[in-house]
Amino acid sequence: MSVQARPKRLSVTQVQARKGGDKLVCLTAYTASVARQLDSEVDLLLVGDSLAMTVYGFDSTLPVSLDMMIAHGAAVVRSTGHALITVDLPFGSYQESPEQAFRAAARVLAETGCGAVKLEGGEEMAETVLFLTRRGVPVMGHVGLTPQAVNALGGYRSRGHGQAERDKIMRDGIAIAEAGAFSMVIEGTAESLARELTAAVAVPTIGIGGSPACDGQILVIDDMLGLFTEFTPKFVKRYRQLGDEIRAAAREYAEEVRDGRFPAPEHTYAGPRRPKSAAAE
Repeated sequence: MSVQARPKRLSVTQVQARKGGDKLVCLTAYTASVARQLDSEVDLLLVGDSLAMTVYGFDSTLPVSLDMMIAHGAAVVRSTGHALITVDLPFGSYQESPEQAFRAAARVLAETGCGAVKLEGGEEMAETVLFLTRRGVPVMGHVGLTPQAVNALGGYRSRGHGQAERDKIMRDGIAIAEAGAFSMVIEGTAESLARELTAAVAVPTIGIGGSPACDGQILVIDDMLGLFTEFTPKFVKRYRQLGDEIRAAAREYAEEVRDGRFPAPEHTYAGPRRPKSAAAE
């Protein structure tokens, strides 16, 4: 009996080889149903800690736990077969020490089956990235606007507009690349800085509010589909307004239920036929 070969997932090395080549297409995904729809269209799916806002209704990424990330990461992996799946390490799971980071990353890789983890930070995290990559953990970096540090940064403002801040972000990106990260997200930075950093590092950069010169782009799926509307960052383009569609569908459903038009006969199960009575004959 012949067995049809399953298509192989994109690997970390294949993504890394796209530096300066075909643009990398990336999106976030948190659930099996959505990931299944995105898988064939993208190169990389990030199970981001942005699920704090999009799935759980928190106002920042900080409350997310490692168990949450593992549960959603496993769901996304199970429902896909093409994209490289990368899972965020949540706040507090890796900053204490390289050893803590390894324990968290090992759990994520083992319990989800994902291909890589992502962590935020620059020069201060280079030692941790090196520790992880030397032990077989593929790491995606994240520099610029780093949401887990929102309190220290003073809010969700774009970065890299003053020279000192530009120099720091440039050093951060170079340090993470040299430590062994296979790629890095550049978020919410001045376009010229994201362009310069992309040219300065040997690994692919993934922009989100970065630059078209980045080696790829990523958006939060709920933002680009118009499902998350509490606030809209400047860098978001809404490709659909599914929030409006969902509200319209719910309104139509409610009207039909209240009017008795749903369920119709075709939506119910017929019972056994009653035998004809003698009187009817």
